[in-house]
Amino acid sequence: MKIIVPMAGRGSRLRPHTLTVPKPLIPVAGKPIVHRLVEDIAGVLNQDIEEVAFVIHESFGKKVEEDLIAIAEKLGAKGTIYYQNEALGTGHAIMCAKDSLSGPAVIAYADTLIRADFDLDKTADSVIWVKQVDEPEAFGVINLNDNNEIIELVEKPKEFVSDLAVIGIYYFKDISVLKDELQLVIDNNIIHGGEYQINDGIKQMMAKGMKFVPGKVDEWMDCGNKNVTVETNSRMLGFLHNDGENLVDKDIKSENSTIIPPCFIDKDVILINATVGPNVSLGKGCHVTNATIKNSLVQNHSHIKNANLDNAMIGSHASFDGNFTSISIGDYSVLE
Repeated sequence: MKIIVPMAGRGSRLRPHTLTVPKPLIPVAGKPIVHRLVEDIAGVLNQDIEEVAFVIHESFGKKVEEDLIAIAEKLGAKGTIYYQNEALGTGHAIMCAKDSLSGPAVIAYADTLIRADFDLDKTADSVIWVKQVDEPEAFGVINLNDNNEIIELVEKPKEFVSDLAVIGIYYFKDISVLKDELQLVIDNNIIHGGEYQINDGIKQMMAKGMKFVPGKVDEWMDCGNKNVTVETNSRMLGFLHNDGENLVDKDIKSENSTIIPPCFIDKDVILINATVGPNVSLGKGCHVTNATIKNSLVQNHSHIKNANLDNAMIGSHASFDGNFTSISIGDYSVLE
């Protein structure tokens, strides 16, 4: 089994945090989004992972590439890096990894996290993961026949089709079939929204009678902007806490401070006269003094004092001193 992870966009909706770190590498509950996504998918598949192919922008740099390779190697898989330097769509991004498009594979876009527990339907040519949503008109949704097979993909339907939204994770029994169809999309310049889309390749597969079925997830968590990323951090902390994971490093220094779970607190964190939690992530080397923090995500080596934070997101190496609450400041920022 292979996992293909298109992640070339830095994440403009999550600025300023993505000015220095690409969105898929922003940590949620102490682990980068893409790291958590790949591990979760590998756990759901319950199969040996042969290769993880990452499609990135060349500007991400060698350090990011090394970190991604390490994610694959931790799963016992080969890590491969491909480049998409022009934003030409989801179909184009997949085709940038065409040398890896063979055999069974999962495609997963690296701005979402899932919680799921199910068996993969190996009789199907493809599985498209979906989640039931309250406002389907805001999403791409699937249309099912009486045999629970997907017969249509509809983007942001004005009239009700279904409430099962496509979340951006796909399984293909043989991904080379999708590769061939996407090559035809590109060769024939089939463009929607100014880009080459994965859906056009999938629709061609459906037209040839291939079997597509839905795979439903229990939880679907977005990391598109600051507010939803903070919410996703809180939800993930709750899941990990309920799973019994130890989220607080044993060597933190705490003086006259209270930790209200669930919280992720990394090594070398110092808490002085602080109340932290619930639903807080503090990265490595953070210092918190005379402060109350809840429902917030703080990356590494940041200093916070005299603060009352709620729904906050703070980058790495930042310094915050003040009475602000719902803030969002990026790496190396100073707010005093």
